[in-house]
Amino acid sequence: MRFDDDAGLDASEVQDLRGSGGGGGGGIGGRVALGGGGLGVVGLIIYFVLSQLGGVSLGGGNGLSGGLSGVGSGQQVDNSKLSSECKTGADANKNHDCAIVAIVNSVQDYWTQQFSRSGSTYRKAPTNFFNGGVRTGCGSATSDTGPFYCPADSEVYIDLSFFDELKTRFGAQGGLFTEAYVLAHEYGHHVQNLLGTSKKGTGTGPTSGSVRLELQADCYAGVWANHASTTPTENGKPLITDVTQDDINSALDTASRIGDDYIQQNLGGGQVDRSKFTHGTSAQRKKWFTTGFQTGDPARCDTFGTNNLG
Repeated sequence: MRFDDDAGLDASEVQDLRGSGGGGGGGIGGRVALGGGGLGVVGLIIYFVLSQLGGVSLGGGNGLSGGLSGVGSGQQVDNSKLSSECKTGADANKNHDCAIVAIVNSVQDYWTQQFSRSGSTYRKAPTNFFNGGVRTGCGSATSDTGPFYCPADSEVYIDLSFFDELKTRFGAQGGLFTEAYVLAHEYGHHVQNLLGTSKKGTGTGPTSGSVRLELQADCYAGVWANHASTTPTENGKPLITDVTQDDINSALDTASRIGDDYIQQNLGGGQVDRSKFTHGTSAQRKKWFTTGFQTGDPARCDTFGTNNLG
């Protein structure tokens, strides 16, 4: 995946909290927002282990404990470096942070235009970079949570070291489009929040609302991938110049390693307990991302309207 050198970037869609000193103390008190642990591999491990001990409720609720609002005490947004370094697609092609800015821009450009075609308005949501811990509208979280979306403040949170975890702990292929898949999944949760679908994501088990919500977010990520190289920015030119089959393969490789069954089998003691599923199997995650990518149609992502989740 590459970016158009001449396309402009909007660094304001990313808030840089790294080094701000706002830790994630306070612990996890419930299901971590939407997508928490779903693509946060370490978070999934923690959930499966603690759920066996009764320490975490994997069902119900869409937030962390605490009921905090926005950037927490001691945290300050400092976008000066991003703003100065991330101005064009050329910057995104050589600077990783700028590439993440470009991906966020592309995903939100697509949903802005899709909502407009449907006669509604998409409200953009920032992605927050943090290190170690962060305080959010859903409460406190640490890097172990993995990338997540908080519906209480309508923001995405990610410690970028998570992408190294995907490769070192799980042996995933990694690569920039894997990161795009992760981010597009989290923005799928934002779309669900805007559409009112988020409230359906409750319960555990293979056909639970939680599983359906996560699979739909995977499908929405695939829909964006279908349109990534044709979605124009404000200057009328697509920000992303191409998405290759290798890019798609890297996303599918990641999906195959973050299903409930794979995590339980390989990191949860070797036993698969379908009653505790919250995100779907590896095969299901691959299927629904592929459905979105092949059709490019959000309407085909109705995981709540089908008995066949794959």
